[in-house]
Amino acid sequence: MAEAVLRQATYADLEAVPAHLVAEIIDGVLETHPRPRPRHAMAASDLSTVLGPPFRHGRGGPGGWIFMVEPELHLGAHVVVPDLVAWRRERVPTEFDAAYIEAPPDWVCEILSPSTIRLDRGRKRRIYAEAEIGYLWLLDPAAGVLEGFALADGRWVLLATIQRGETVALPPFDAVPFPLDDLFPFDDPAAPAQPET
Repeated sequence: MAEAVLRQATYADLEAVPAHLVAEIIDGVLETHPRPRPRHAMAASDLSTVLGPPFRHGRGGPGGWIFMVEPELHLGAHVVVPDLVAWRRERVPTEFDAAYIEAPPDWVCEILSPSTIRLDRGRKRRIYAEAEIGYLWLLDPAAGVLEGFALADGRWVLLATIQRGETVALPPFDAVPFPLDDLFPFDDPAAPAQPET
């Protein structure tokens, strides 16, 4: 008896998903997950706020980048919605005017959550490598950890793992370091050391 062939998800399937869910097509499968929780959304917003002045506008940094939050990217047959992306300005000759973008970004940041970690660390990471995106950051707000990767010969190389209390100086945004704790506004800062008596 022949095995049933799974039907490949279509863009119409994606459009039919209720608005309160994020929908992606990965390896022909429709994947849905809830919109980000506040901690997740704040981390993405804060990271954009930290990187924007020096890297987009050139205020205290080199400038030359275009940032976008949750764009719909069409990377080959895949439709993905990363949390935060950026393109080097010279690769974006005109403003994007379609509802989706086919030009792979130069940098992607995924904010990890229980509903997305499997995809972000697995198939989406592979898709980003296949699309030759140069840099990938994986930020876990619950654990207070940021991992930075660079693409080398089609494979992700871990550059560093930054934890709470440490400074972020990861390519491609290493020209202007910032405290990782800036991305977690509701976490209590470490208690100051008490002088010995």
